[in-house]
Amino acid sequence: MKKYLVIGNPIEHSFSPKLHNHWIKKNNIDAVYDKKQINESDIEPLIMEIKKNKINGINVTVPFKKKIIPYLDELSNEAKETESVNTIYIKNNKIKGHNTDVSGFEHSIKDLNINMCNKKVLIIGAGGVVSSIIFALNNMGLRKIFVTNRTREKAEDLKKFFRNLIIVEWGDVPDFDMIINATSVGLNENDQLELNLSKIKNKFFYDVIYNPPKTNFLKNAEVLGNKIENGKKMFIYQAAAAFKIWHNIQPEINNEVLKVLDI
Repeated sequence: MKKYLVIGNPIEHSFSPKLHNHWIKKNNIDAVYDKKQINESDIEPLIMEIKKNKINGINVTVPFKKKIIPYLDELSNEAKETESVNTIYIKNNKIKGHNTDVSGFEHSIKDLNINMCNKKVLIIGAGGVVSSIIFALNNMGLRKIFVTNRTREKAEDLKKFFRNLIIVEWGDVPDFDMIINATSVGLNENDQLELNLSKIKNKFFYDVIYNPPKTNFLKNAEVLGNKIENGKKMFIYQAAAAFKIWHNIQPEINNEVLKVLDI
């Protein structure tokens, strides 16, 4: 039986096992998918288990998408361009890192039939998934991408890879068409982003968090009449891309999948 994992810290919120095990069962694959909370010191032993074929593939989430790169043999173009890895597998006896977050985010936006061309987007955060979102947004023909982060230096680091970014001070809110919460603030019920968005109306609020389905960021935006969307579709599409890499099968994304996830 093949073994797959999602690793992160925290990891209890992840619905990856539900989704992958559903697809595994549907496609009669002899495999199991689990989740594991790790510390940075656990990365190298896990990579060794892949080399020994004890683990066949790994998904990577916060905060290890960048930290895991030095342990890998090769990176896909998307992983190189974003310096972010969320899917690991063996190819030609080498451990390869790929980034399916890029296509996951792109597909989630396309599903909403929103034309992002010439739009202005404000991204909150500068962590592992942000570079993937910027990469995807650039593919969509954005006019301006703003980034704000509590630690400005982390946001400035992104400009090494994406020169078109405009970094804004934490607390400043420029005019935008879409705002994205790409932080982990919202995983806990009482989490609040310390930004004043109380006067923002008729905009699009997107949260990469999908569990809980409505963070306070989205709840507050909805009350003000803004369009909202969580990261459920991004999560599903990035998972489907990883599944295809591992099993060479394109899994179905349908109402049954949404029911399984119940989000």
